[in-house]
Order: sequence, then structure tokens, then C-alpha cells
Amino acid sequence: MAVWMCLGLFLAIAAALSLGFPVAFTLAGVALAFAGIGVLSGTFDPVFLEAFPNRIYGIMTNETLIAVPVFIFMGVMLERSKLADRLLHSLALLLPGLPGGLGIAVVLVGAMMAASTGIVGATVVTMGMISLPTMLQRGYHPAVATGTIASAGTLGQIIPPSIVLVMLADVLANAYQRAQLGMGVFSPKTVSVGDLFAGAMVPGLLLVFAYFVYLVALGFFRPSLMPPMKEGAHSHVKLLSLLKLAAGPLLLIVAVLGSILGGLATPTEAAAVGAVGATLLAALQRQLSMTTLKQVVYRTAMMTAMVFMILLGASLFSLVFRGFGGDELITDFLNSLPGGAIGAMVVVMLVMFLLGFVLDFIEITFIVVPIVAPVLLAMGIDPVWLGVMMALNLQTSFLTPPFGFSLFYLRGVCPEHVATSTIYRGVVPFIAIQFVLLGLLALWPGLATWLPQKLLGG
Repeated sequence: MAVWMCLGLFLAIAAALSLGFPVAFTLAGVALAFAGIGVLSGTFDPVFLEAFPNRIYGIMTNETLIAVPVFIFMGVMLERSKLADRLLHSLALLLPGLPGGLGIAVVLVGAMMAASTGIVGATVVTMGMISLPTMLQRGYHPAVATGTIASAGTLGQIIPPSIVLVMLADVLANAYQRAQLGMGVFSPKTVSVGDLFAGAMVPGLLLVFAYFVYLVALGFFRPSLMPPMKEGAHSHVKLLSLLKLAAGPLLLIVAVLGSILGGLATPTEAAAVGAVGATLLAALQRQLSMTTLKQVVYRTAMMTAMVFMILLGASLFSLVFRGFGGDELITDFLNSLPGGAIGAMVVVMLVMFLLGFVLDFIEITFIVVPIVAPVLLAMGIDPVWLGVMMALNLQTSFLTPPFGFSLFYLRGVCPEHVATSTIYRGVVPFIAIQFVLLGLLALWPGLATWLPQKLLGG
């Protein structure tokens, strides 16, 4: 009976989401409805629901999660400073003869914005509005242009300070402690935001490099798809002007990531430094006003409320799922797979990728990860490697139709003559690149674990 209740719980949530109901209220409402059915049928003990107030209090007092709204504020404020458009313009003019030079400029600015903001939506919309008209005007194929912009915007998923890494760190820390306690370790270690930030650095840079290689190769072998700019068209542009523009975001990146990785500040403290720095940059760019500040605060509050409402709904869902014995079912299923930890990891990665077609990273992080992570960690999988693998996998959820948020963001700023199917085709090569990097990370976990170990050893 418990198996059917767990299956029915998932199917009911999937049906409600497909009808367009809000995620947070769907998770909580469906979970409560099934809990009531379980109480009436004698398959659910209502004592599990008594833990929900403690869950709410734990979320409210979680110092790691406090970093989420502060990072969101930093990202929105930096978007308002309009540095991205100036950086993109200067970079494009400095790469006139390079095959795919304008595409490379888009990826470079996308990576810098990712390391400064960590917000995918802000980066994609900004880059789409700034660069897409220019790329189309210079003869770029619409699929190449839109695919490059959408993929560059999602770099904020894997390049620190990524909000998804902050949330994953909190979920994995709890899962890691549960796994260790289950194995009889009564002084359990944990995994921190700094560990995941350090672990994601090398894979994030490798992904940017892989995008560069693809764009250069495409520009060299298929120049008709992305024609290079004419030599000397803007020779008056100097490197010094670019460095002046990039100095602010680079200092912000160093201040935020350097303080976290160096152990000088907690993620929340570093996020506060970043928020103040982004506000100063906006003021220096003459983009700061009371109206702008109100807009930034309002957007930050809206995004934060969405994240935390989903977290509360997911917490209630996990309690009900556990009350029906779902944890034991998942544990037995993953342990019964051939190949041990490797087989279980492959299945989990595949399920997360498929869920990315219909759910965004927040739902997957708060619903799926707490269920499967304790089992995988109990099998001996490194928590930092697991977190980076999941983050890179979740990045594809922004690019996979029909509900890829990066595709939605870009569709909103695309000209009408650019078909939605063109955007879908454009992101396919970049999704393939992400899969290649996932394979490399699976073969060489040291790509994710080397830097955290080095910093810890230091």
C-alpha cells in the first residue's frame, strides 16, 4: 500500500503542475491531501507532521540560506549598473578578425556576469537585449546566436557564486550528516558552501573553455554561420578602456569568492560585501537612484519569496513522503541496481536530467536531492563531487524544452521572425558539450575535488 501511495503522490504532483498550479502550493497541498488519505486508511502516522513547525523554524534560522536573498540583490543591482552592455561592446570590437569573435565575446561577458551575479534570468535577458540584434545584423545564423546567448547565460548555474550551489550545499550538508549518522558516525562532518564553490571552479572554467573551442571551430569551418568582423573596423578601441570596465566586476568577484575560499568570511558575509560592491558599481556608472533601488528591492523580495515558498512546500512533501516509507523504498531501489554506487549514480543523473524537461532547478534541488543524496553518500560518494555533478546536470534544465527557463527568457526578447524551434536547435550543441563535461567529471572526480582539498590542506 505504501508503494502505491508514494507513486500516487508523485503522479498527483506531476498532474497538478502540468495544469499550471504554483509549485510551492502544489507540493504542500497535494502532500497534505495524501497525508489525510493516509491517516484515514491507516497507512500514514500523523506524528510526522508534528516536525513541520521545526522545519519552518530551521529554514528561518538557517544562516546559509540567508545568503540567497543577498546574492539575488547583488545580481539584480549589478544588472542595473549596465556594465554588461559596455563590456560586450568593447570585447566585440577587440576581437575583429577572430572566427566567432562576437560569440566568444558573448560567452566571456556571460561568464563574468555569472561570476558576479549568479542569476541566470538576469544574464540571459541582458545579453539577449544587448547582443542578439548585433549578432543577427552581422550575419550570425539565428540558431547560433540564440544558442550562444542562452548557454552563456546559464553559466551562472555552475560558476560561483551560484545560487544553486548555495542551495545544494545546504541540502547536501543535511544529507551528508544523515548518511554519516546512519553509518554510526556520531561526530558527522559536513559540506559547506565554500567547498562547493571551490569544487565548481575548475569545471566551470572548463565549460567556458569548451564553449570557446566550439565557437572558434564553428567560425573556422562554417564561416557562413558566424562571419568575423572586418579588421580595423574599430581600431580606436583600446584595451585600457576594457580593463577599466572590467575592473569593477573583477574586484567584486575577488572580494566575494576570495573571502569565502580563503576562509575570511561566511557566504552570507561575503554576499553582503558583494551587495554593497554592486551598489557602489551602479552608483559609479550613474545608474543608482531611488527608483532603481526600489525596483531592485522589489525584484529581490519576489524572487526570494518564490525560493523560500518552494522550500517550505518541499519540506512538507518530504515529511509526507518519508511518512509513507518513501525513503526506504528509494534506498532499496538504488541499492538493488547493478553496478553499486556507479549504477545508482548513473540512474540518478539520468532521472534528474529528464526531470529538467518539466521542472526547474529549485524544485529538483528541494524535492529530488534530499531523497537520493543520503543513499548515494552512504555508498561512499564524495559530497563535493556529487554536488558539482548535480549542479552541472541541473544547468541543462535551463536549456531543455519545453520548460527551459533560459529559453523562455530569451524568447521574450527575441525578434518575432526568430522561431522558437530555432532557439531549441541552437542550444543542442551546448547541451552536448555539457554532457561531455559531465562525462569527464565522472571519469576524473579530481576535477571537482582537487581545489577544495588543496584549500583545506593549505
